[in-house]
Amino acid sequence: MFRPMLRAQVITDVVIAVVLGALVLVATGRGIDSPLSYVTVVGLTAALALRRLSPGLALATAWVFAVFQMVTGQVPDLSNLFIAGIVYTTSRYGSRRVRLAGLVSAIVGPVTAALYLGFDDLRQREAEVTATTPAQESFKVAIAYFAVVLLLLLLPWLAGLIGRTRRSASMSREAQLLAERDAARADRAVAVEQERVRIARDMHDIVAHSLAVVIAQADGARYALKADPAIADEALGTISTTARRALGDVRELLGALRHEQGTAPTPEIDDIDRLVREMREVGLDVRVEREGEPDGLPTTTQLAVYRIVQESLTNAWKHGEPGTPVHAALTYRPDTVEISVVNRRADDGTRGPGTGHGLVGMRERATMTGGTMTAGPRGDDFAVAVRMPSVPASGQMPRGLVPSGTTTATTPSTTTATNRQERTGR
Repeated sequence: MFRPMLRAQVITDVVIAVVLGALVLVATGRGIDSPLSYVTVVGLTAALALRRLSPGLALATAWVFAVFQMVTGQVPDLSNLFIAGIVYTTSRYGSRRVRLAGLVSAIVGPVTAALYLGFDDLRQREAEVTATTPAQESFKVAIAYFAVVLLLLLLPWLAGLIGRTRRSASMSREAQLLAERDAARADRAVAVEQERVRIARDMHDIVAHSLAVVIAQADGARYALKADPAIADEALGTISTTARRALGDVRELLGALRHEQGTAPTPEIDDIDRLVREMREVGLDVRVEREGEPDGLPTTTQLAVYRIVQESLTNAWKHGEPGTPVHAALTYRPDTVEISVVNRRADDGTRGPGTGHGLVGMRERATMTGGTMTAGPRGDDFAVAVRMPSVPASGQMPRGLVPSGTTTATTPSTTTATNRQERTGR
């Protein structure tokens, strides 16, 4: 029933309605002959104050006080012009049903006003002598009132519909630009991945070839060491040259990889505050609640928490209802980390479409750490809920929990390799 709005917007609408209502009372104060007229002005002012917060409720309120005005036999005043602004908001901000109700009101309202004012004019003309019958004269008056009221109500409704269409077109253009930018990023990512595959293939060839040459020359030098020292010296020179060349090639390839990856540090829990500030700067009302302390979380878990919150806020900005708050809750327990992000869904379909990759990526991150994730509509909202262990399934120890000087247990594979080296003498 109520649209999500900022507090400043609600206060602005109320102040504007109160000022206009006061101006109407001042302008028509001397012409008001019944206390019931004040009730009508106050009621229509309240409807005007609700026009954007709840267009349907504002329209119903306006109808109630308009009918009250006719039943009590009041003369229409300037406060009836408030209905035009209310009809505008029904098509501009209302749902499909509210828009239809506004259109019906823009047509039925002029008919009702014409009948009410026409019959009132007919009662006044019954005692007058005119060139034609009183009914014909009152009919002309009713037609005039119908035309005027129809323009006052139908034109604002059409203007609101045009404004809504332009807003939808703007959102569509924005979604198209975002899609084109995502497509460009995807193309660049594919190109980067192909380049990395090529680099990996080159590195394999370099290392495999160089090690083969080094091993062959080393074996030859060992056998020729006693028989012909010159040949052994030549083999050692070849080993040195090959190894240096291979080292230079590997360094060049690694430098290319580092250039692609960049030098930015891995995001951590503390970076969520910076992320929230950035999202607030683009207009997203983010409200974060925290419980517990994230001390001792390993890097893998911190990165997963950051990326999940980042993607959830991005989805809320792209696909949520503009101007509505986004509630994010982070709960740190001794053995688990829980994430909850809830935002209001756009009910008119004007927000940008999604590709679905974001939810897949978040689910993969949660699964990699041994956790679970649920995401989907919940009433008028869209909710993301993630639960993951504090220590990932990979067994990574939290930072700071391993005291200095403590020796780690040797794994069976390491012990076997050590015994094998002792037996073979290598």
